[in-house]
Amino acid sequence: MEERTAVQTVEERTVPLAVEMREISKAWPGVLANDHINLAIERGEIHALVGENGAGKSTLMNILYGLIKPDSGEIFVNGQKASIHKPHDAIRLGIGMVHQHFMLIPPLTVAENIVLGHEPGGLGGLYDSRKARREILALSERYGLPIDPDARIEKLSIGLQQRVEILKVLHRGADILIMDEPTGVLTPQETDDLFKVIRGLVTQGKTVIFITHKLREVLELTDTVTVLRRGKNAGNLVTRETNQAEIARLMVGREVLLRVQKEPAKPGPVVLGVRDLHAQSDRGLEALHGLNFEVRAGEILGIAGVEGNGQSELVEVLTGMRKATEGSITVTSAGRERDVTGLNADGRRHVGMAHIPEDRRGSGLVVSDTIEDNCVLGRQRWSQFSWRGLLLNLVNIARWARKLIADFDVRTPSTLVAAQALSGGNQQKVIIARELGCNPLVLVASQPTRGVDIGAIEFIHRRLIEERNAGKAVLLVSAELDEIRSLADRIAVMYEGRIVDIVDPEASEEQLGIMMTGGHLEPQAS
Repeated sequence: MEERTAVQTVEERTVPLAVEMREISKAWPGVLANDHINLAIERGEIHALVGENGAGKSTLMNILYGLIKPDSGEIFVNGQKASIHKPHDAIRLGIGMVHQHFMLIPPLTVAENIVLGHEPGGLGGLYDSRKARREILALSERYGLPIDPDARIEKLSIGLQQRVEILKVLHRGADILIMDEPTGVLTPQETDDLFKVIRGLVTQGKTVIFITHKLREVLELTDTVTVLRRGKNAGNLVTRETNQAEIARLMVGREVLLRVQKEPAKPGPVVLGVRDLHAQSDRGLEALHGLNFEVRAGEILGIAGVEGNGQSELVEVLTGMRKATEGSITVTSAGRERDVTGLNADGRRHVGMAHIPEDRRGSGLVVSDTIEDNCVLGRQRWSQFSWRGLLLNLVNIARWARKLIADFDVRTPSTLVAAQALSGGNQQKVIIARELGCNPLVLVASQPTRGVDIGAIEFIHRRLIEERNAGKAVLLVSAELDEIRSLADRIAVMYEGRIVDIVDPEASEEQLGIMMTGGHLEPQAS
């Protein structure tokens, strides 16, 4: 299919573009991150920038914001050639960036965070808190972003913290806003609120560059789309004239299966049992408050919730990385129930538990080690990989690594390559291969597709369904509500360390969003 374009020619254009980036190139040692990329964004539009991991999106936006210097190319802002060498230059030109990870200071108030570095002064040059408060109230009223200027950041919800970030950018005079994965940690209701905010900003003359990997959001919110693939332009689209399948194809370079295809679950006996489970956070506060649930053979139980509500602590307790303070965890096989609460991570692997951790580089891999080493990580003393747990059987380890690479389509020239040399998606495949290759009874998968591209997501989803169909008990923890609803056979919603309810995947986004903020669904009239 011939790529369609949403970019006007110079002759057709009567109003200067808000942003134009021409022939932008940037190379790192061994990597051409941006290869003569062109980007054209009209004033007053919401423009989506999409692409797989490593496609060059972040590099391009960091160049526009002055965090990275390009090797070649030109930037024009409002029709004028711009020299952007640092963020201060971008801010001076009216460009602001709302980062994926908020740049806020939790103990400070909303007003103190917004005016930080641009504090209004009073007599003697002292900070004038009243003036700052007035400025924030006027700004929030102007843009329809109500916020309490005296509230401390640490007391605000994630959605309100993001509102503070937007106000901070607007306070610095931004007319062009770069928003990097802004919905990643929001509930469905908070996402809807954000979209209203963005549309409101555009009606007041702002221009928004929206970076996301959620194609449904692209279609719902944006006007035009630029697709990058492997550091090059892959397509420019008018949103109303395209669809998810076309965008995905341009991102990956082939047709992508966007919907998970699965047969109805056939749950068997309970394999994983959790009873009255309590645990503390790293700060010594109770993070889990008496959790009760079961996962049966041949089903996927999804754990949904806004991040930070105890999901990470739950996964760590289940996999032996954090101690439970009360309660029990059991694994049942061939009719025999075994209490594993007191076992460490190695002991739980021996009884048939496997774990895909949420932080692949911090907990899932030793990135400086070879793929071979990572394929047996945590299992290197098992009999097939060592002699009496003392001497490694290098021949068996190499054979095992080659088998996993072939079975799980890990793209690498050799098993002796360091894990850090692989793409994010292939690093994740190494972890999944290691954990599934040992034929577990229970799989705990935490954020299994975080930070991987759409092609790897398709692969990972298919493997999780295959494990479920093979009779494994799968616990899926994900911040992606679409992923939970697509894969899970039942959904447990967590809020502040408790399970609010367990529902079927037919529950609407609105219903799940209510539970994710601690609410309960009204019982249906019979």
